[in-house]
Amino acid sequence: MLVIVAPGQGAQTPGFLRPWLEDPVFASRFEWLATVAGVDLVAHGTESDAETIRDTRIAQPLLVATGLVAALELFPHPADAFAKIGAVAGHSVGELTAAAGARAITAEQAMVLVRERGNAMADASAVTPTGMTAVLGGDRDEVLAALARHGLTAANDNGPGQVVAAGTLDQLAALADDAPAKARLMPLSVAGAFHTEHMRPAVDHVAHLARSVSTHDPRTRLISNRDGQVVHDGNEVLRRIVGQIASPVRWDLCLETMADLGVTGILEMPPAGTLTGIAKRALKGVATFALKTPDQLDAARAFCEEHGESSEMETSPTWRMVVSPVKGTFHIAGAAAASAVLPAGAAIGDVASLRDRIPVTAAHGGQVVEWLVEDGDLVSPGQPLLRLHPEGAA
Repeated sequence: MLVIVAPGQGAQTPGFLRPWLEDPVFASRFEWLATVAGVDLVAHGTESDAETIRDTRIAQPLLVATGLVAALELFPHPADAFAKIGAVAGHSVGELTAAAGARAITAEQAMVLVRERGNAMADASAVTPTGMTAVLGGDRDEVLAALARHGLTAANDNGPGQVVAAGTLDQLAALADDAPAKARLMPLSVAGAFHTEHMRPAVDHVAHLARSVSTHDPRTRLISNRDGQVVHDGNEVLRRIVGQIASPVRWDLCLETMADLGVTGILEMPPAGTLTGIAKRALKGVATFALKTPDQLDAARAFCEEHGESSEMETSPTWRMVVSPVKGTFHIAGAAAASAVLPAGAAIGDVASLRDRIPVTAAHGGQVVEWLVEDGDLVSPGQPLLRLHPEGAA
């Protein structure tokens, strides 16, 4: 099982884009996305210093554009990629890269959204001096208790021993004076307290614009930062990405879902290294590949061939699939089992996982073509449950 991941803000380094732009095809595609974003991303990816590309307005579109164009270098025929990719996920702003890669939104839509996201988050950050600090190591309960004591948010939960605290600079200073036992604090080079209530104005702005974005259901499993669930409704993908601006990134739950899927290989898109580093510590025995420079592309393709397999998600436009959001036991709703036609939003059942019971709905509705599981079956994240044919389709 191959999972492709896209990094979030903080992965960028000065000049990282330079070797990629030596390829004229990459350069042309990248310049197009930079034009859509209205930012000179070529200059920022090659000449700008660390402080300049730390700016949220620059860092976020730079990361998304790089990931999207590098994906076309890795998979020159994108449709072929879905026969290999088992799932995709992105950390924070990387979710936009993942959503576009899974065809839930277009690359151009992703660039407009990331431009507005970056601008709005920068504006929200300017209201109150805020920041983020990585808390490495220590007892998890003690770390979370220390954050709560100082009014901080666990804005990123990246797995064992890796929590990122976010809040005002005064709150972070208080944490530094009261660090949890056996924990090391590392201030991060970011412009504000991302994924907290400090970003609520940015959510409102991007949500207003997102109402005009048309979406499609992802063509492979897309693992959501919110809770690690597999999301297969394009509108829900977009809603979650917008809401994530002001809510914590649960990368730890994304890693759990990857483990539930039986992942054997994780490939990180450039600028790579952060997420594969986390995976090495959290998912022992899973192979990783950090795609940093274009001279690695042949090796990356070989890695994809070694670990790739179909995501089992059908792509026919004449009917829709309802899939399981998590690993667990599926229970069919009685009303759905007895129905030949389901309205949009109808409950078809739930999946009982180790943590809770997750309701499953038919987002689009339609005529029931085939149940693909039975009541009480064990299911995996993203496993097809029900096939529907849109009402009124020929």
